[in-house]
Amino acid sequence: MDAMNRRTGRSDSGAAQARDTDVIVVGAGPTGLLLAGDLAEAGLGVRLLERRPAEISNLTRALVVHARTLEQLDARGLADELIAGGHPLTGLRLFGGATIDPTQLRTRFPFVLVTPQFEVERLLERRARRAGVTFCHGSEVLGLDQDAGGVTVRFRTAEGLGTVRAAYAVGTDGFRSTIREAIGLPFPGRSVIRSLVLADVRLAQEPDSPLMVNASGEAFALIASFGDGWYRVIGWNRRRRADEDAPADLDEIRELTRLALGSDYGMHDARWVSRFHSDERQVPSYRVGRVFLAGDAAHVHSPAGGLGMNTGLQDAANLSWKLAAVLRGRAPDSLLDSYQTERHPVGKQALRSSGALVRLALLPTAPGQAVRALGAQLVNRLRPLSRRAIRTLTGIGIAYPAGPGAHPLAGRRAPDIRLAGGGRLYELLRQGRFVLITPADEPGVPRTPTGGGDAPRPADDRVVTASWRSARRTALLVRPDGYIAWATDATAPAERTAALRGALAHWTGSEDGASIAAALTPPAHAANTPAGR
Repeated sequence: MDAMNRRTGRSDSGAAQARDTDVIVVGAGPTGLLLAGDLAEAGLGVRLLERRPAEISNLTRALVVHARTLEQLDARGLADELIAGGHPLTGLRLFGGATIDPTQLRTRFPFVLVTPQFEVERLLERRARRAGVTFCHGSEVLGLDQDAGGVTVRFRTAEGLGTVRAAYAVGTDGFRSTIREAIGLPFPGRSVIRSLVLADVRLAQEPDSPLMVNASGEAFALIASFGDGWYRVIGWNRRRRADEDAPADLDEIRELTRLALGSDYGMHDARWVSRFHSDERQVPSYRVGRVFLAGDAAHVHSPAGGLGMNTGLQDAANLSWKLAAVLRGRAPDSLLDSYQTERHPVGKQALRSSGALVRLALLPTAPGQAVRALGAQLVNRLRPLSRRAIRTLTGIGIAYPAGPGAHPLAGRRAPDIRLAGGGRLYELLRQGRFVLITPADEPGVPRTPTGGGDAPRPADDRVVTASWRSARRTALLVRPDGYIAWATDATAPAERTAALRGALAHWTGSEDGASIAAALTPPAHAANTPAGR
């Protein structure tokens, strides 16, 4: 859809209906904020509807940010600021004595960052506002209607009823998603832990680590520091599984932490205590027509592993560039179907991973606990198993299907490649474009300076070009979300040019793709040079 008619849709009857904006995002949690900010930075109109009042609540659930999420935040210029206010952990101790070692990851962020969700929201909201997102706090969504030309969302505010129309809508409105209900999707699954107790407290004794977690035969507990003197405590006691509406108090929290961690660390001054249950659920489809679901609106699971917020943020990073490409007329609507293809299996894996962790923690019998201890020893002693566990937990190991005949790198996460000129790949990704990386001696390629100096000179407004700092001969086309769209090791000029022309046309819709590809003819002296690293 071109720029002239982008905000004009047609109903099924053929009557033109003006659009108020390009995309409606419902829910201003981390997932919705990242998505809205990405779309606005791409030059699109975004209306963000949120039921809460304008202030950000500090009653947060998520407590950890994993390495792959930090890479996504780095691609938006936010990671370093978030890290400065958090607690990086180079080791993560799980139930049964298993220890996960993120320092073995090949990433700029070989650690688990302990920081409260509201800090992530603060940075993402600031970015979204600067990009021009229209925030509509105090807006309760009532339902929606969609047709061939767009989506109309109905909402209520203190002033009365209203509607807003856009090309697409995305529900990032959490476990009790109104958008999910409006499009008629089921949320199959079940409760896995009942009567979890959650509290924010102060401690008289500082724990050994900003994140403490353990399970005994009777209970498990987690204590995490907010960094401001307050601590989040989550726990469960097998012998005190009260109804959800039963009151919880500080004495109960003290008891279960003593059972699981051996101490209550002198807890006092609880500012709130709550009881809740944890479900495992996932919708069968992340897309219905012009409406999408992301984050907890699409999948929920136990807090084990800290996967919830991280998975939602990566949903948003996957969907945002695709919506932008379609709305700017650079890709067909069918590109949006790949959101389901790529992210639904990741959501399913998150359910399996967190579910396995929590079931290990809750094993009640002595034989079961012996199995848990054995599993912990295997994770600690077998490096391949440990490496696989940390890559799964942190999201670094996520890869997407690339199709038959694709290069082995296609669909895999791109590491933060060091580029000629002193820059990094994830610095270039801050432009929200594809990045084409070629050998340093490819002729005729307009390079993007990566070490400061002149303004970037991308090949066009869709593709930024750069060169390997090393002698590697592989050409890569990296998607805006940091995954490799295409790669080739071909050195024959005709083969390499044809492959690149097709990749640029397919992935970027670039009219200049043919000329860019034609320019990438290896010099004669390099045609038979082995690939470097």
